[in-house]
Amino acid sequence: MTTAPPTTDLSADEARRIVLRAQGFLGTPDRRAGVRGVLRHLGAVQLDTISVLARSHELIPYARLGAVGRKKVEKAYWTDTHAFEYWSHAACILPIEEWPHFAFRRRAYRSRPHWNHQLPDGTYDQVIKQLRTEGPLTATELGGAKKTSEWWDWSGTKVAVERALMYGEVVCVERRGWKRVYDLAERAVPAELLHDELDDAECLRRLVRLAGQSLGVGTRADIADYHRLKGEQVDAVIADSGLVPVTVEGWGKPAWADPAALETSPRGRHRTTLLSPFDSLIWERARTERIFGFTHRLEAYVPRPKRVYGYFAMPVLAGGRLVGRVDPAREGSTLVARQVTLDGPKAVPAVAQALVEAASWVDCTDIRVERVDAPDLREPLAKEVTRALSATLL
Repeated sequence: MTTAPPTTDLSADEARRIVLRAQGFLGTPDRRAGVRGVLRHLGAVQLDTISVLARSHELIPYARLGAVGRKKVEKAYWTDTHAFEYWSHAACILPIEEWPHFAFRRRAYRSRPHWNHQLPDGTYDQVIKQLRTEGPLTATELGGAKKTSEWWDWSGTKVAVERALMYGEVVCVERRGWKRVYDLAERAVPAELLHDELDDAECLRRLVRLAGQSLGVGTRADIADYHRLKGEQVDAVIADSGLVPVTVEGWGKPAWADPAALETSPRGRHRTTLLSPFDSLIWERARTERIFGFTHRLEAYVPRPKRVYGYFAMPVLAGGRLVGRVDPAREGSTLVARQVTLDGPKAVPAVAQALVEAASWVDCTDIRVERVDAPDLREPLAKEVTRALSATLL
């Protein structure tokens, strides 16, 4: 009879600090590893079409490293086959080392009986042939991405190349003007990684372990959500994943933690920064509420009259807490805080600091604060922004 491993009790504050360290927001960042180190550490960086200050995959390393050059971010992701794009939490940039772990998903796509788009006869083989002789290519270069102006009215070529990407025969090797650039996996993936040898259970076991390491501590639902696994898939492998069971004060559900995260008390400097709503620290609403007591919802797809916090409201992280939100915009060289929500007067300096650093990163020389949820804090925030902005110019 096997004995269940001991369970560690964590306070809510201990769990929160473990999460912050695991996600790269507590302690000194490894600047030598840079953007590539952030990607490997997180295991997945979500992509999204929205660009206000910058696109989300640029905001992720910025939030952890500070004002890293935006061209440097793109180069770090895509140079020397360092990464590939695939369906993980959503469309994500993934470290190339994780290619074998997604064999289970590629197999599932290959055996899928029904698709939303019809694939014209011969189109798939033609796309593969064209990539072999002419690639890397965008869908437009392959013959056109859409039949009409409707977003989902894909051409046969686009259907074929996206199907090939899901199957793993084709890889997205970079984004060019936000268009995927496709190449054959046999060219883009290092030979030692280009295989589907891992069975489904081993793929899942590794992804569960990596998700636990990236989260620090999480519930079954948290771990499943990281790479969009099913709960029963997590259940089948978590006992062999290397994660250890823990209980967290106030969580109300069993949780698991990376044992390395439990070995030392999380200490160090906290980052103060604006967060993309697609940042893995906060991309799951229930987890964000549980850890930070902070309710956040992306309102970009909410009709304007129903928005509460703004189109692309970005939570503000400071001192290991979420202390407010900023809905930003850019007008020339001015960063505009269209709407700001503050968790009381104490949040003013942190929000001002976050705005000034973000403005500097995107080459804005001025900041304009428009609406603040607490009107009496608008003037103190504007003054603090002015003071902090002046300090950066000295």
